Amino acid sequence: MGLDNKPGFGEVASLDFEIGDIVEWRIWDNPTECWVSNYGVLLEIKNEIRSDRVVSISRVMPLNEPHLELEFFTLSLKPVYGK
Repeated sequence: MGLDNKPGFGEVASLDFEIGDIVEWRIWDNPTECWVSNYGVLLEIKNEIRSDRVVSISRVMPLNEPHLELEFFTLSLKPVYGK
């Protein structure tokens, strides 16, 4: 919970995830003028103070190159289900 017992920004959304889940995030590709999906493995979810508020931050290891850990606001991630 946040500093005043309210959930941090994105903390409720983090309940949809478990460490090891495959997650998706999208980035805008200017040359093609469309959204491109990216996938990775969720490594960690934590609450941090950013801009004077508690927010949910997730660390992800991308499945594509380069294999460098990335950080996202948890709200920007979407779980990928095998169904």
